[in-house]
Amino acid sequence: MGLGVEITKLILAFMVLINPFSALSLYLDLTREHSTKERRKIARIAALTVFIVVSVFAICGGTLLKLLGISVGSFQVGGGILVLMIAISMVSGKDNPAKPDVGMTDEHEITITAKPKDNGMAMAVVPIALPMMIGPGGISTVIIYASAAQHYWDIISIIAAGFLISLMCYLTLIASAKVSKWLGDTGLTILNRIMGMMLAAVSIEIIVAGLKSIFPQLLG
Repeated sequence: MGLGVEITKLILAFMVLINPFSALSLYLDLTREHSTKERRKIARIAALTVFIVVSVFAICGGTLLKLLGISVGSFQVGGGILVLMIAISMVSGKDNPAKPDVGMTDEHEITITAKPKDNGMAMAVVPIALPMMIGPGGISTVIIYASAAQHYWDIISIIAAGFLISLMCYLTLIASAKVSKWLGDTGLTILNRIMGMMLAAVSIEIIVAGLKSIFPQLLG
C-alpha cells in the first residue's frame, strides 16, 4: 500500500462520504436559537465525533471482521457496492440510500424543530455528525481500508486522513451561513454530482480489489 497514494485515495473517499455540505441546512436549522459561541462548540463536537468514529473503526475494523467471520474480500465487495449505490444516487440526484434524510419533507424542507440549548452536545453527535456527515458508507470505507492495512503506518494514514476531513467538517460548519449563500442550491447540486462521479470510480476500485481477494486467479 503506497502511503502517499493511499492517503490521497482516502481523503478523496472521505471528502465524498463524510460530506459536511450535506449537513449544512440541518446544522443551520438546529442552531438557529444558539449564539455564535455555542454554534462553534456544536461544530467542534460534531467534527470531533467524526474523527473519533473514523479512528475507532480504523483501529478495530479488521478485528471486527475477524470476530464476525467476514473475509476482507467479501466486505470489500459488499462495501464497494454500497458505496457505488451512494455514488449513483448522488449523480442521479436521488436521496442517499445509506445516509437518510432526517426530518425532510418531499420538498426537502427541514422539519426538525430546534432542540433546547442544553442539548447542543447531543444534537452535535446525532443527527449532525451521525448520520448526516458520516453514515454507513463512510464507516464501511474506513473498515475496508483498515482491514486491508499491512502495516501500522497504513492505520496511521487512515487516522490522519480522518483528522483532515474532520477539520474540514469543522471549518465548513462554522462558515455554514456563508458557504450556503455562496454556493446556493445550484452550486451544492453541481458539487454533489461531481463528487458522485469521483466516488463511483473509488467504489469500482474497492469492488475489484475485493473480487481479486476472493478469486486470486483474477490477478493473472
